[in-house]
Amino acid sequence: MAAFPFEIAATDGAARTGVLKTARGDIRTPAFMPVGTAATVKALTVDQVASTGADIILGNTYHLMLRPGAERVSRLGGLHRFMRWEKPILTDSGGFQVMSLSNIAKVTEEAVTFASHIDGSRHVLSPERSVEIQADLLGSDIVMQLDECVAWPAEEARAAEALRLSARWGARCKAAFGEREHQALFGIQQGSTIEALRRESAERLVEIGFDGYAIGGLAVGEGHEAMCEVLDYAPGLLPADRPRYLMGVGKPIDLVEAVARGVDMFDCVLPTRSGRHGQAWTWNGPINLKSARFAEDDTPLDETSSCPASRDYSKAYLHHLVKAEEILGQVLLSWHNIAHFQALTAAMREAIAEGRFEAFRRDFRSAQRTG
Repeated sequence: MAAFPFEIAATDGAARTGVLKTARGDIRTPAFMPVGTAATVKALTVDQVASTGADIILGNTYHLMLRPGAERVSRLGGLHRFMRWEKPILTDSGGFQVMSLSNIAKVTEEAVTFASHIDGSRHVLSPERSVEIQADLLGSDIVMQLDECVAWPAEEARAAEALRLSARWGARCKAAFGEREHQALFGIQQGSTIEALRRESAERLVEIGFDGYAIGGLAVGEGHEAMCEVLDYAPGLLPADRPRYLMGVGKPIDLVEAVARGVDMFDCVLPTRSGRHGQAWTWNGPINLKSARFAEDDTPLDETSSCPASRDYSKAYLHHLVKAEEILGQVLLSWHNIAHFQALTAAMREAIAEGRFEAFRRDFRSAQRTG
């Protein structure tokens, strides 16, 4: 029996809306998880993040194990207490950052050995250590298995090798995790953009048995259309009664198209990264507040939003803050963007529940093209 009940309230085609019930609160799906890489969603307080409607955030194992250190976070009461976030937290395994950020990384059957990108110090991350850091030291509610993610494009033999190692590591993570009442363990499907490998990966994961299943190895350079081609079949290879989590995605159009194909959960750094660089996401697509055309635009980003950053400040003021490189500009745009992504997932939940998701999807795509 899975640790967290997952109740699907309604479906519309392949799109689903429901609730993943955890000890720290319900996660309404489709759900977007703001990324709190180093125990902070960049530029925002936890109260600001919560005010947007976020039910869950993501923490990063790699960054936290290097600084301030997982043992230190544990001594200080765990990640929830450390950062003052009382709702659920999902932590990634650390594997992706090891591969992409470390100065030196060596992967063996036993573990990955790497040098810190901060100070060059040497570390070993095994499946068992990854679970220990996430579940025991950080106190994550949803723990991700350690996996090996390969870059795109990937040779079929290399992608197959990585998915099989990931499956073996997944079994070791499951053994280390054991049975826990208030924490869940998710497996990660790999296989690049090759359907046969995605199928093999899913079969191996289902045989092991996880509380939820992630679709990994996308948003690594393959582009929107190629991603959608994989999502045409990949979610359907995973159990229908468990949450499906598309890792590292993405732009609003990516979320809508993934939900249309049966995905339930997402995370991405895009909202806050965009905000720090003067970009705001709107119902008509992104706009660049650095542009001179907003210098005397007295309208807000979204007058219908409940978020103060979206509703109460003019584009002219935001343009001024961005041009003057004032920190407040980064705060307000990050806050707005997180609120917009939460409003998007809320709108999708409502459309699915009312049986009009396809119309929502069509109208959304049309607005993005013309915005």
